Amino acid sequence: MTSRDAVPDLAALGPLLPSPLCESADGRLERRGVRLLLKRDDLIHPELIGNKWRKLAPNLTAAAGRTVVTFGGAYSNHLRATAAAGRLLGLPTVGVVRGQELAERPLNPSLARCVADGMRLHFVDRSTYRRKGDPATLAAVLRAAGAQDAHVVPEGGSNALAVQGCRALGEELRGRADVVAVACGTGGTLAGLAAGLGPGERALGVPVLRGGFLGAEVRALQSAAFGGPRGDWSLEERFHFGGYARTTPALESFAADFEDRHGIPVERLYVAKMLYALVALAEEGAFARGTTVAAVVTGAPFTG
Repeated sequence: MTSRDAVPDLAALGPLLPSPLCESADGRLERRGVRLLLKRDDLIHPELIGNKWRKLAPNLTAAAGRTVVTFGGAYSNHLRATAAAGRLLGLPTVGVVRGQELAERPLNPSLARCVADGMRLHFVDRSTYRRKGDPATLAAVLRAAGAQDAHVVPEGGSNALAVQGCRALGEELRGRADVVAVACGTGGTLAGLAAGLGPGERALGVPVLRGGFLGAEVRALQSAAFGGPRGDWSLEERFHFGGYARTTPALESFAADFEDRHGIPVERLYVAKMLYALVALAEEGAFARGTTVAAVVTGAPFTG
């Protein structure tokens, strides 16, 4: 077990950094004069995959051996990644799960994986969960979970530390692409990515949630991380396919076809939506001929 105030040795976990950048010829984009690269963040680590590594690593260092508390829904990729990190590094973890009613039901495969990795689950009602950003509510949740002195990581892992960690993603891509696309949940990866890119390069975020709130979130995260705006970024909000954890037969067909074309597994809730958006935008003529687009593969399919 990692002792209190001891900094975990993340390098000992052997992350593959920088992650590979691979040419991926796709006729649908080539016809429009667009070159496609895949930034394989899904290969960084087999359990702390993609942007989860980039966002969690600085938070785990800051925890310095303390319990890590974080938040998520019943199928949260972030909860699973945090639980895995706790097991690998000997850090105690607590997952605050949205939905008190879930406490009375058998655990789904995602939450069962969290428990198997040593995470203690604390279920809260949905009204309380919505108010978790309020300091008094958060303090009450931490008391109820027996984790008053914990290092708190927000839902999705996006805070100033995470954004600073994701800046390295942009730095790895400087001079390699004109546009870098990434799927967005809470906006931390986009905020950091944009800050790391070079002059004349643009980050394109594809939100997987409905609501049109993400622009303000990205601006707030950059302000917290860097003191103000950084980089050139934009959002393309038409490709959420109904919202988080929603898919359609068209999206499933697209993802299966992309897997066949390129020989890589496509995670459906984030990565597939971003890739679908890139093909659709290319076909609409959104990218000038000669543009190089890098697509960040932020995760891999959950196999249960």
